[in-house]
Formats: sequence, structure tokens, C-alpha cells
Amino acid sequence: MRTFLIPFAAVPAMLVSANCQAQNKPEVSETRMRADVEKLVSFGTRHTLSPDTDPKRGIAAARRWAADDFRKSSKACRGCLEVVMPEMMATGPRIPEPAKIVDVVAIQRGTERPNEVVIVQGHIDSRVSDVMDAASDAPGANDDASGTALVLEAARILSRQSFPTTIVYAALSGEEQGLWGGKLLADYARKQGWTVKAVLNNDIVGGSRGSDGLVDDTHVRLFSEGPRADATDKTRAEARRFGGENDSPSRNISRFIAALAQERQAGFGVRQVWRADRMGRGGDQLPFLEQGNPAVRFSVAIEDYEHQHQNLRTENGIKYGDTVDEMDFPYLARVTRLNIMALAALAKAPMPPAPKADAAVKTWTDVTWDAVPGAVSYNVWKRRTDAAEWEQEPTVAATPDTAVKLDGLRGDDWIIGVSSLAKDGSESPVAAAVPGGAFVPLSGS
Repeated sequence: MRTFLIPFAAVPAMLVSANCQAQNKPEVSETRMRADVEKLVSFGTRHTLSPDTDPKRGIAAARRWAADDFRKSSKACRGCLEVVMPEMMATGPRIPEPAKIVDVVAIQRGTERPNEVVIVQGHIDSRVSDVMDAASDAPGANDDASGTALVLEAARILSRQSFPTTIVYAALSGEEQGLWGGKLLADYARKQGWTVKAVLNNDIVGGSRGSDGLVDDTHVRLFSEGPRADATDKTRAEARRFGGENDSPSRNISRFIAALAQERQAGFGVRQVWRADRMGRGGDQLPFLEQGNPAVRFSVAIEDYEHQHQNLRTENGIKYGDTVDEMDFPYLARVTRLNIMALAALAKAPMPPAPKADAAVKTWTDVTWDAVPGAVSYNVWKRRTDAAEWEQEPTVAATPDTAVKLDGLRGDDWIIGVSSLAKDGSESPVAAAVPGGAFVPLSGS
């Protein structure tokens, strides 16, 4: 164990973006993404309960088209994507008769640690005012053809590169009927034995004008849970004693992506929203959170309620319906670029460690963690318990050790975290040394 004095005179910290291999801005095509959204809208409705056999209309036709698009991207990268379509039969409050739920998934295997996985997803199904209406036209342009188009574009661009860990691209079904596609993919990931590093769920990411006319095209909201959905009674009791209410893995992914945006995407930032989803609503990140996988949701800075979940109509001079003309494609391109940068950064980096901090009844803090596959060194971070973000520079930079003694740091006043660094400098999100801070499910703990 090494001993470090505070403050630590070390090499200046590398910001998140510098720790990832520098690369040019992703070549996101607004034209291509508009064509994708228009194609999805052309299926008339993509309601989960729409006909399963119609070649041109309904959810099944849309899924087949998305799968073919993934196959085209795979062909362009000489078969680097494996396209799978996991399915299940489901019944529930919004599915009165058994219906087939099918996800469209493309897997880009990692070259070194293929079981470490980062997932980008959006839902392909749509709806109108009556969630049970499977017959009316439901364009679903922003909700959520925008997210599906983002996923398809990410696959086209990132499949040109290789990464040490796996990227999964997914168009999910059944979201509007009860988050069925998210549950299906979370179950599939567990059955594959994947270690899920992060899930980036994109739902309603293609508009910049709200119902009240307010416009914000310079931010995207990023939702992350505080207390973990899979917390056990033991974890909750320990968090009351040691802290951790603001340090779930998902919360630290949110911090990681916000820092990435600040450093690498001038004029477009992340507005972190510290709740699992919007008030009273939900998305396909929630089933992953319930299984203990880190997951966040991207959504527009300003929602437009007249143009989501609405029948196509005009009333009192107000046009309703989720149509292409209400979208902002330059905005969607910016959200897509941020997702692609985050996916590349996460896919290059090792898993975060699972650190522990011991500072009880002493004037120093001992921090320990196990070695992480793919990591050659580690950064140790700190922040005040009432601070929103980690300090700009690590307390200990690029140590090869897995234990440090922070002399003079009285742990009662601080949250401690550790990140992993690969040989090329790619850095993981910070994992906090608090109950539930490690990037692993808590079941059985």
C-alpha cells in the first residue's frame, strides 16, 4: 500500500475525453437519419398489437426493415455485426391477449473482453391517444423513431472500428405496452452471461420545441437513478450509515457523459436530471435497473406533449400527432454524436473497480479495490459529500497499485471513488466507494 499526502502533487488529470483515444467528430448524417425516421413512419403504425404478417404496415414490417438495415451495416464491415431477434410471448394490462414481443439486436463483439457490454437502445413501437388502439395511424416520429434512427446510425459509424469490449445496438418492441422490450433484452443479456457496463436508452431525442413554444436545442436531458432499484435491505441499511444516495453506477455514468459532452461537444451540453425517469413515467432503462445493470435515459430538453401519444388531428387550430415535420434533425444529430462518443469511450475503457474506503475513527482514509481486467492503472477521486461532481483532478493519478492510504483525508467529509485506465489511457466512469457503488448487480449481497 502506498501512502499519499493531501493535497497530492501529481501529473495534471486527463479529462474523460483525453483518456479515450482522440477521434474526430462522428460523421453523423442528418439526411440519413431523416430517411430512417420517414421510413419508420411509412409503416403507418408500429403498435405492438398491430398485424404481424402485413409486409408493409405494422410492427413486424418495421422490425424486418430494421434487421435488414443492421445486416447492411454488417456487410459493410465484413460481418462484424451479429443480428439476433430475441422474442417472447407476453400478456399484461396493455396486452389482453398473448402477443409476440421481438427485439432487433446487432452485436459487435469486443476483441479482448467480449462479455463486457455497453448497450445503446431505442424503442421501435408507437402509439396514439388510446394505448390500446392498434389500427389508427401512429407515426411515432419522435417517440421513438428518433431513438431507433440514432441506434441505426451508431451501428453504421461504430462498426467501422473495433473495440476491446462489446457494443450492442437494439431496437426494442413493446415499450408503450409496458416496457416489454427492455425486459426482454435485460433477460437476454443475463442469459448470455454479459457484464453490462452501461445501457444508454434513447427515447424521444429528436425535438427541440416544447408544447408552450419554449425552445432548447443546446441541451439533452440525461436521467439517472439515485438509490438503486435492486438495493437489498442490507445495502439500504449500510447506505444510511456510510452514504451512497447519490452514487449509484447510473449516476456516475451520467457524470461521465456530462463531462464528455462538456469537453468534446462545444455548444451542446447534458442537463443531468437526478431521477430514474420523468415524473410518473418510464422507459426501457428501468428493466435493466431492476436487474442491477447501470442504465441512463437520454431525452429531449423540452418535451412537446401535443406531438406525442396523440391521434392525428387538428383542434382549435392546434395540430396534434407525432409527425416528422415537428422534429429537429440537427438536434437529433447532436444527440446521436454524443451517444456515439460515449459508446466509444465506454467500449474502450475497462470496467470500473469496486472500491472500498475505510476512514472510521482515524485521520486518514484507506482505499482498496481488486485489479480490473484490461486496466493498467487507476485514478482515485474525491468530492465533498454535498458536491455534485467529482473534483477536476484526481487525488491520486495513474497508480498501478490497488490500495492507497490518503494521509490527512478525513473520510467523514468526503466521497471517494476510483476509475480504471487502459494502456491507451481510456478511462472508465468513476465507481464510488459506498454501499451499492460498484457496477455489479446487488442480488445476493
